[in-house]
Amino acid sequence: ADGFAAAKSSPHLEVLRKKGVEVLLLSDRVDEWLMDHLREFDGKSFRNVARGDLDLSSVQSEEEKQAQETLSKDHAAIVERLKKALENRVSDVRVTSRLADSPVCLVLGENDMGLQMRRILEAAGQKAPTAQPVLEINPMHPLLVRLESTEQEGAFNELSMLLFEQATLADGGQLPDPAAFVQRLNRLLLTMGDSK
Repeated sequence: ADGFAAAKSSPHLEVLRKKGVEVLLLSDRVDEWLMDHLREFDGKSFRNVARGDLDLSSVQSEEEKQAQETLSKDHAAIVERLKKALENRVSDVRVTSRLADSPVCLVLGENDMGLQMRRILEAAGQKAPTAQPVLEINPMHPLLVRLESTEQEGAFNELSMLLFEQATLADGGQLPDPAAFVQRLNRLLLTMGDSK
């Protein structure tokens, strides 16, 4: 992350915090490069929680695993709708096992370059390889419950884009068009006032 506070409050850590799993918070730009080369220490393997699938089998009960599978099946429709709404921005959408309190998060592919390495390359005048993240959703979050019940396609797409942009910001990324984000947020706030 960009700093200690951002690393500490990352949505990627929510379930790990809940389960009492110890994590190493890294906030220096070279840390990502270092951790790509330092795979283990003192018999403990390191794992980037913002990349690939998160294996929680060692801290998850059988009931929790089954509940996760049920969630994925029960919310397959919203996953498909989000894939369609965000098709040019994400490589996939799936129900998460990472989130406890946040509605969504972005996850890099197992071999994708992280944000800090991209910034280092760009600062050196190099072009970073493009990669689309996976959007992981927490279907139990009130925002996703509301999104799932949104029938009008235009409103669904607008809310989907807002959630994607929020996840980008929470990850420390920058939005290509911040003004569009602000306008989208303002439209949402205005409709909230109209619904009362």
